[in-house]
Amino acid sequence: MKNARAAARKAQEIEQRRAEGLPVESSSGALTEARREQLEEIDASWCPAWPVTWQRAFHLPRLHLDEGGILPTTAGELVRQGEDLGRWVMSARLGWESLSTVQQWMCEHVLGIQPATEDEKPKPRTSQADKWAMHLTAAQQYYEREGHLHVPRKHIETITLGAAHGEDGGQEQREIQLKLGAWVGNQRSRASSLTPERVEQLSAIGMRWT
Repeated sequence: MKNARAAARKAQEIEQRRAEGLPVESSSGALTEARREQLEEIDASWCPAWPVTWQRAFHLPRLHLDEGGILPTTAGELVRQGEDLGRWVMSARLGWESLSTVQQWMCEHVLGIQPATEDEKPKPRTSQADKWAMHLTAAQQYYEREGHLHVPRKHIETITLGAAHGEDGGQEQREIQLKLGAWVGNQRSRASSLTPERVEQLSAIGMRWT
């Protein structure tokens, strides 16, 4: 089957080159139309455009549903032929945008799978640059309030982040608590490894390095 799929894809590539008016050096190894039709009579999706591993995994929950089972939705709920069906279903829901239109149709209309909601999607990880920017904001806020940056080691600083949204220009705000005291101490102890830009940013808001 692997060889047949490779031959089918070669035939498709040859057809594409001919359609674009490009030369075809050889048709050797390409699957003939007659043989492709024979395989399609057995299974119309025998040579999908997506990975065969995905196609194989798709059929396992379909077989489970055909047998009267309930579609698993969480990892570890049901394993069939070595495939964690709940994990695969969740992967399909979370990765919905990366699926082709046909794959989405198959998931939705054959298995009854819907794309994950925004609440179900994992929160994006905060980058190191974003973490630095948030702590710098907290340090500046502390300095403006206290007049110095001698922050107690255990001090927690709360900052408010907001982003404009909607036509009315409203603000969706959230509060974040940061271990500012420990962060300032860490920056002071590793001053020699900080970039000149970061040293300048901290010095501008009252950082004393010794």
